[in-house]
Amino acid sequence: MARTIRSKPSLTRYLSSPIPFLRRITTSRSLQTLAFEEVRSSSTDRPPDFTAFVLHGLLGSGRNWRSFARSLAPSLSNSSPSSDWRMVLVDMRNHGRSADIEGFSPPHDMVNAAKDLADLVNAQGWAWPDVVLGHSMGGKVALQFAESCARGDYGESAQLPKQLTYEKPGAGQLWVLDSVPGKVNPERNSDGEVEKVLQTLQTLPKSIPSRRWLVDHMIKLGFSKSLSEWIGSNLKNSEEHETWAFNLEGAVDMFNSYRETNYWPLLEHPPKGMDVSIVRAEKSDRWDTDVIQRLENLANRRVDESEGKFSVHVLPNSGHWVHVDNPKGLLEIVAPRIASLP
Repeated sequence: MARTIRSKPSLTRYLSSPIPFLRRITTSRSLQTLAFEEVRSSSTDRPPDFTAFVLHGLLGSGRNWRSFARSLAPSLSNSSPSSDWRMVLVDMRNHGRSADIEGFSPPHDMVNAAKDLADLVNAQGWAWPDVVLGHSMGGKVALQFAESCARGDYGESAQLPKQLTYEKPGAGQLWVLDSVPGKVNPERNSDGEVEKVLQTLQTLPKSIPSRRWLVDHMIKLGFSKSLSEWIGSNLKNSEEHETWAFNLEGAVDMFNSYRETNYWPLLEHPPKGMDVSIVRAEKSDRWDTDVIQRLENLANRRVDESEGKFSVHVLPNSGHWVHVDNPKGLLEIVAPRIASLP
């Protein structure tokens, strides 16, 4: 499926690729690990040449990114001769199918959510991922994963975006998609609305009469139709009622941790061999002017060869939901840079 093209990959090749193969896997073992799906660029059973982890946002699941992963995986394989990519779409703790798996001990914070990824790598016997993409809260989990790898929290074998130069040339990549890297002030951005949603959900019965009832109820409380319908999409059938496809209390704890964590020091001094990229959605309401300016100053500073790289990209014509609002534009940004991995 890969094509031998020695010139710089053209954009059209990133946007028209064969349909990849999807494998849905839920882990069950003594060491409880995350549920996940694999999107492969080929049908082979041999280990992939490259692996990317894709991390969803609050109250989401890996399936939210299935369509984008199905475009990205073959695009990357086509850019390099005989390269096979695996996209691992995880359901983070308290979310998706992982919400039904017991054994994820509190605290439910960014540190433990990132450690879940390391446990998954070890349990599956995989090589450490070459790329991690995280959206919204998933972006901070990705930053924590990189920070913990750099500190050696997962042992000497952990290689993600730390320094892949130890065993092969090139560097790992970390993509943070429309996620503010520092502490979040809910009074100054739309995360305050997220807090209101969580507070509202905590007042609802555990068994919801129907999806339509929930959507109508949220609209009556003043929430937008689009937001209310998105909340409704997080229900699952349970006999005669609907229940949440997430662990609400655990998700609230994760949201609080997301707001309180600060990864500016990591961006200011990324470990050598790591390439950190932030994608800011042009129409997103998550960003304050001073934060945008701080990011631009970091991206424009002189590169220190003893440290990793940092860059900022703006996704045009997109709000916070980057994979829904402008998936083509997002692919145009990330695919060429990821394909540059040797």
